[in-house]
Amino acid sequence: MQATVTVTPARLPDVLLHVAVVRPVFLWGAPGIGKSSLVREFAESLGLECVTLLGTQLAPEDLIGVPELVGGRSRFAPPETIARDEPYCLFLDELNAAAPEVQKAFYSLILDRRIGAYELPEGSVVIGAGNRATDNALAKPMASALVNRLVHVHLRASSTDWLAWAAKNGIHPWIVDYLLQRPDHLWSAPPKTEEPFSSPRAWHMLSDVMRSYGEALDDETLAMLAFGTLSVSHASAFRAYVKTVRHAYDLDAVLKGEASWPRRPEDRDLLYFLAETFRARLIKELPADKRGVSERGRELAFRAKALLVELAEVSLECAQLVIASGDDGAPVLPTWFLVEVGRDLPRLVAARG
Repeated sequence: MQATVTVTPARLPDVLLHVAVVRPVFLWGAPGIGKSSLVREFAESLGLECVTLLGTQLAPEDLIGVPELVGGRSRFAPPETIARDEPYCLFLDELNAAAPEVQKAFYSLILDRRIGAYELPEGSVVIGAGNRATDNALAKPMASALVNRLVHVHLRASSTDWLAWAAKNGIHPWIVDYLLQRPDHLWSAPPKTEEPFSSPRAWHMLSDVMRSYGEALDDETLAMLAFGTLSVSHASAFRAYVKTVRHAYDLDAVLKGEASWPRRPEDRDLLYFLAETFRARLIKELPADKRGVSERGRELAFRAKALLVELAEVSLECAQLVIASGDDGAPVLPTWFLVEVGRDLPRLVAARG
């Protein structure tokens, strides 16, 4: 299912508070962006126990129950996991990954809030969640009868929301500082091959294992951990960032002339990180219209051209990375700055072409 309108994690509790209390909700989202934890936190905010059923681990009888004799007649006795006396939050995780027979077993529970003779206590809420087939996750087509029984909410990752949460939940400060600089690295689309990819969950895992190592975390171990949890490009950039922290080597020092671009082959990842950070700084601080350039902006533009020359001497590829167009082919840096680069640094522009 494709998202038409999405919500952020910060907005989701309010949506659930108004929707889930009156109608069952299905929460769509990519793997690792926090769907399950958000549902549990919502249930806790209502004072409800969150009972989680994993669709991939269920058979129809796990919901319908087994027959028993009562007064000479048989009836199905639902499992005690579901049949509770007090209101609760029934969380149907990975619902759209369940077998079709299991999905059918959920129909009456979702729409009528009952299984056989058992009815959910007043005040209970039903929330389902699952990944999309486009995320290369385990997902099966959801029957139209089930789709039509749910209010569908699409969750998207938000670096602002996650960083606010991370600051209060002990996420490693290097990760928080890095993602403040590169919020676009919080999440990446799941790859089509079996390899790690960046997500809020992946960064959380990396934080946990980094804290487990503590002071014993060396560069080789960090590389193993980062490449074992994140997308390749993000892992490489984060490793380079940690080098700048450990060696007090940052872009500001380069801009001020207190340090030069790293030249050693073993610091190539650091060079790429600094080049990407340099590009991000120019995008952020140079205005689109030259008429709006401040004195500080003119100084930055002048210094940037000198640094591009120095960077091209170390790595022409990295220098080209700084002035490269976006994924859509459109310029990312201000046109007036690119014109000046083309005028003053023709070798760089010619090589780029």
